[in-house]
Amino acid sequence: MIAIRANGLRVQKNKHVILNSIDLNIAKGRLVGLIGPSGSGKTTLMRSIVGVQQYDGKLQVLGQEAGSSKLRIKIGYVSQSPALYGDISVRENLKYFATVLRANDRQVDTVISSVELDKFEDAIVDTLSGGQRARVNLAVALLGGPDLLVLDEPTVGLDPILRNNLWKLFHKLASDGKTLIISSHVMDEADRCDDVVLLRDGEILWNDTRKKLLGHTDTESVGDAFVAIISEAKNV
Repeated sequence: MIAIRANGLRVQKNKHVILNSIDLNIAKGRLVGLIGPSGSGKTTLMRSIVGVQQYDGKLQVLGQEAGSSKLRIKIGYVSQSPALYGDISVRENLKYFATVLRANDRQVDTVISSVELDKFEDAIVDTLSGGQRARVNLAVALLGGPDLLVLDEPTVGLDPILRNNLWKLFHKLASDGKTLIISSHVMDEADRCDDVVLLRDGEILWNDTRKKLLGHTDTESVGDAFVAIISEAKNV
């Protein structure tokens, strides 16, 4: 089944085209890497999916038009700028957002443990490192058990061990039927994903499985495949 379907999706700001009439299909229960260099349109695409970006064309998310009020509790979104209250603790932040999302205290405990913040749950958010705040933001997105998680570079600034543990969590969520879209400009991150969307200059170069991408380009990594796809596009 399809979680996200876009047809002719276009975003333009001040005569600058950010997304150039793209078509996109993302299946439910998949871990999808949204990969591309800075300025390729990744964040704009994610903002369109979660309903905070105006666009032209068609965009269906979980069977509803993007931005529908019915999607509010079905989507968890992690932006690059954590939207947290800095003068209260991690747990207090999560309890507040849990109330908004009608989640219970047990879910607060679960998400704190999931992102390995047990030792910091009583810490004031403004005293945390950037990586720790990013994990609090991820914990907020996990509250309520959303069907779709849209994560904008969620592992930036994290140490390798924690990054590896979070990827294990992402895979578990996908195996439980959740759909995850994880953006990164680091190509190695996509090698952990089921499917890959390659975005460059507002256009999609690839929207299919990682396995098919490597087979199509006769490469062993998404980074090498990305270069090969660009070269292929230039020769068409």
